[in-house]
Amino acid sequence: MTITFWFDSTCPFTWRTSRWIRDVTARHGDTILWRFLSLAVLNEGKEVPERHRASIAWSTKAHRVLAAADDHYGQEAVDRLYTAIGHRIHEQDNKRDTMTLADAVTECGLPAELLSAVDDTGWDKVVRDSHDEAQNRVGMETGSPVMAIDDGPAFFGPVVVPVPESEDADRLFEALRLLSTVPQFSELKRARNPL
Repeated sequence: MTITFWFDSTCPFTWRTSRWIRDVTARHGDTILWRFLSLAVLNEGKEVPERHRASIAWSTKAHRVLAAADDHYGQEAVDRLYTAIGHRIHEQDNKRDTMTLADAVTECGLPAELLSAVDDTGWDKVVRDSHDEAQNRVGMETGSPVMAIDDGPAFFGPVVVPVPESEDADRLFEALRLLSTVPQFSELKRARNPL
């Protein structure tokens, strides 16, 4: 099975969902195809609360580095780099700055030259195209994360707090796999657990 997972590295809910799907796929031998969903693109022309502006602006720089890593070093590099970035900002509460990206690149054993992508707007089209693909697969505007199983429809989420483990993780995945095969199914929602 191939799971396509669109993400914005700044989103704490997406981070938790990514850890869940990464665990499930590793245990079951499935593949994750890492793709980009940009909260900066999603919020273009909208009034964004002040407390989120710097994070969204930084996510553009992180996306550029991740897109360059994908282009030059492949999906395995994206997996490692997103994990290193996410660990720093979501678990260690590091600043969303270039030093955090540099530390993540170094940890992953990727060349420091990859950081030249931070200010290279040429990568923005790659990110925007991936973002647009996610929106089109869902069929409506939605945030991060977006997930699709094989060639099935994409959907927002799931949002998981805390990250489910072992049997709970597997049951959730199986439920989503089954739901994605029902063309009449379109939405399911309930209140979020707090972070």
